[in-house]
Amino acid sequence: MRLIPRSFLWRTILMILIPLIIAQIIVANAFFGNHWKRVHATMARTLAGEIVTMNNLMAEGRTDAAATMARETGINVSVNAHLNRPRHNDNATHEVGDLSRELSRRLKTPANIYIDRAKRLLFIDVPAPDGRITTYATTLYRVYSTSTEVFIIWLLGSIIIVSTLVTPFIILHTRSIRRIARAAGKFGRGLDAPGFVPSGSKEIRDAASAMITMKERLNRYNRTRTDMLNAVSHDLKAPLTRMRLNIETGAAKPKDLLHDIDRMTEMVNGYLAFARGEMPEIEQATELPAMLTRIARDAAPDKKIITEFPETPVQFYARPMALARAFGNIIENASRHAKKKIKITEIDTADDVTILIEDDGPGIPPERRADAMRPFVRLDNARGKDTGGTGLGLSIAQTAIENHGGQIFLQDSSLGGLGVRIVLPI
Repeated sequence: MRLIPRSFLWRTILMILIPLIIAQIIVANAFFGNHWKRVHATMARTLAGEIVTMNNLMAEGRTDAAATMARETGINVSVNAHLNRPRHNDNATHEVGDLSRELSRRLKTPANIYIDRAKRLLFIDVPAPDGRITTYATTLYRVYSTSTEVFIIWLLGSIIIVSTLVTPFIILHTRSIRRIARAAGKFGRGLDAPGFVPSGSKEIRDAASAMITMKERLNRYNRTRTDMLNAVSHDLKAPLTRMRLNIETGAAKPKDLLHDIDRMTEMVNGYLAFARGEMPEIEQATELPAMLTRIARDAAPDKKIITEFPETPVQFYARPMALARAFGNIIENASRHAKKKIKITEIDTADDVTILIEDDGPGIPPERRADAMRPFVRLDNARGKDTGGTGLGLSIAQTAIENHGGQIFLQDSSLGGLGVRIVLPI
């Protein structure tokens, strides 16, 4: 038999209700063990003392004094030769158990106690030496307090109220988790989950957003793998065919063959670098101006470099080699297509640092910028036909930036060409 339910809903409800019930039981036990017993014992001693006093006064013949005391204490006293009572008395009940023990200790003759619960009345029959029976009638509240019952009702009511208020919120909470589970199941089978949007508490929304981001990256990885296979097939087939044809016809020249080999080596190295991805690297405190200045000087020695850096640049933890490769690819791309100028700007805020790299080249049309970020895609028509490359520069840079939790955007440049905006969290 499984004691702990499997569902998160019932586990959460039990996690809230069980401590609440235990706390209520502890409070109830403390109340019963202390307040309830002391109050009832005091009430029983008081009533027993009044009955014993009146009984003694009547035995001494002081009936007027007994009547006066009965009137002042709210007890109705009657003397009867015979009473039609039930066979069993109520001496052992929890309401009058203390009173019964007190009367047994103080009276010479045993008293019989009867309770009329419908009218909340109490009858104490005390046999007299002459055979008659003296009956003391009073309200049950003289020996039994109903505050205990009210207290127990409030304890149970508080549990019901808490359950009623908490359960709808838990249901909404678990509903968001179930939606994430269903979407994750579809994502795992390679399907989409139309209409799935993050909902629920902040932590659940963050988890859903992270899962959506993971799905997008997996889709991009699958597209990249397909594009890589197509690119390898397309880019290597042509030079291999040309080399084979030249060798078979005898028209092969060592210079041409070496040129084709160098070109193939460059492409293969680019594919391998992209396939390997980022190497492990320890994060270090990093400032970008010095890094960007050095990269721009090495990557674009024949271009005019314009920099706008803050006087006190922000310092944050990052993997400097990975960032250097990313910025190197972007600046090399800008240098390859720029006419005369490259502008590098850093804008720091409390939450992130923004780097804007602009050139005065031909730019990329807005409708083709998404393709420019895809690996193995070369926009030769947009950026010149003599640039070469494998179409991996921006893709490698995007991967490095996203591994730092950042984003990369393509936009229009203030110089008239392409602007690349990189946003990195601090």
